Amino acid sequence: MDIAPKVPVKQSNDVVVDKPETSWSDLWKKEDYWAIWLGTLILVIGLFIYLPNPPRDMEQKLGEANAVMKAEAERAPFKTIAWHEANDAKGKLKASDEKSAKAISAYLAKPKGWTDSPASSFFMTADGAAAKREKATVKYEAAKTAAVEAKALAKAAEANAAKAGFKDDALNQQARDAIKKWRGAHSAETKAKGAATAKPYNVVGTMAVLCVGIALLFSIGLTFMGKSVKEFLVAFPVVFVLAALAYFLAGQANVKALGLEYVLWALVLGLLISNTVGTPKWLTPAVQTEYYIKTGLVLLGSSILFGKILLIGIPGIFVTWVVTPIVLIVTFWFGQKILKIESKTLNMTISADMSVCGVSAAIATAAACRAKKEELTLAVGISMAFTAVMLFAMPAVIKLTGMHHVLGGAWMGGTIDATGAVVAAGAILSPAAMHVAATIKMIQNVMIGVIAFGVATYWCMKVDCAEGTKLTFQGAAKEIWARFPKFVLGFVGASIFFSYIYQSLGSDAGKVMIDEGVVKGWASGLQGWFFCLAFVSIGLATNFKDVAKFFKGGKPIILYVCGQSFNLILTLAMAYLMFFVVFPEITEKLMAQ
Repeated sequence: MDIAPKVPVKQSNDVVVDKPETSWSDLWKKEDYWAIWLGTLILVIGLFIYLPNPPRDMEQKLGEANAVMKAEAERAPFKTIAWHEANDAKGKLKASDEKSAKAISAYLAKPKGWTDSPASSFFMTADGAAAKREKATVKYEAAKTAAVEAKALAKAAEANAAKAGFKDDALNQQARDAIKKWRGAHSAETKAKGAATAKPYNVVGTMAVLCVGIALLFSIGLTFMGKSVKEFLVAFPVVFVLAALAYFLAGQANVKALGLEYVLWALVLGLLISNTVGTPKWLTPAVQTEYYIKTGLVLLGSSILFGKILLIGIPGIFVTWVVTPIVLIVTFWFGQKILKIESKTLNMTISADMSVCGVSAAIATAAACRAKKEELTLAVGISMAFTAVMLFAMPAVIKLTGMHHVLGGAWMGGTIDATGAVVAAGAILSPAAMHVAATIKMIQNVMIGVIAFGVATYWCMKVDCAEGTKLTFQGAAKEIWARFPKFVLGFVGASIFFSYIYQSLGSDAGKVMIDEGVVKGWASGLQGWFFCLAFVSIGLATNFKDVAKFFKGGKPIILYVCGQSFNLILTLAMAYLMFFVVFPEITEKLMAQ
């Protein structure tokens, strides 16, 4: 990990510290700061692309939809057909669908999902698109007919409930059930329509442009950091191609169904090369693991919006901000006192990865305690393996036990490491479970900065402080600052700034312009590529011989299993207490949405 240079400082007899060598030049010579500058540049560009180009008549359409939804909510004790149609109209408003935005976002395209034809992941000819439309049209027409029939039944059930003044509980429930079936049929129709309207595409060309763009972007920082830009530009296309292959492998239908995400394939591809033919020396200038992922984490901050956190409120905060640090501390203690893991940095990195939010937390924590890159690789590898299992095991357990979906969503959101896996697991259950799980995970992501600061402080004051010595307040502050991963400031700053813009626009316009514009249409796409490049780099820089020594006695896996077991129990208990004992009204509100 990145270690700040130090010079010894002689002090009084009982004070021996190292003073980090810092200067203003760090702002343009250090990797952490360049992650902030590049992340900020990307986000500012996104704001200039999307904010001046809202969907046509956005405010009017939002106002009309909200008026209908409000009237229907006052008229009936359940969400009527008109309410859902108005909500669908709001959902269709996306800044990313505007012509200029779509033209730009096309160059962020990844290899597409595929089933039998690998080539279809990269391109589709006009004839191929026509054949796909013809094949999908039959399915689409059947789905469309089913949706029309389901809507007719829902209208009839709603009309019966209306005739009774919505005072007959049995008729109201029949209407709810019929509308729920219609919504399922409507969703199937929408999904089938996508294939029935397939168009030709070629992501090979757009990815080539993206490769050049990303290479030039990171070259800016490398120039100021005194590294060879020429060597980086020569090697970068190979790392990018490996990242594209990772997306390609993850996009295969059966692989996707197993929850094996692109980061796993990126790591595997890198490891395959480094542990067989070996990573060529000329390729190493483009193996910029931390540079890529730190910039990606700054972009991630734009999606952590405090307004959304408030939707779940205190229960979500207790499930994450109370449980997470407890699990982290207990797991670290267990590793040191019970398992007696020799490497404290490995112990802490695994503990943070498992208890906070997976890869992102592992990167920040490893930087704060200065873990070895092999320790980070090991922690991430264990995390991804268990995440793939939990993605399917937890929804199955929730269904088998008949657990309430709000409780199940909170449980998964607080324990499954990867955000993408959390959303996928929630979607297996229901929209309510997915919403709760994703929001809980978002709240937990806020802990990245707090945990990084706490670990930096603890390592400075306790772990790396020689026995019989002590630090002055000034020396301690400087050392903590030297250890603290500066890119976290960019992550927090992006979160605060975008939360402010979101609230200024209002929740509806904010969703259209920020959620469905700057974030999903721009920042998230680049963030995904940066993360993929980072995990390819981790694999390329890791040799199994170096990692094997950390597996001694299987202690890392035992640590993860025991820590995650404790996490599962404590998170479930806290979620039940908060959502069903202390704040049951919030649970009712979430289910009614």
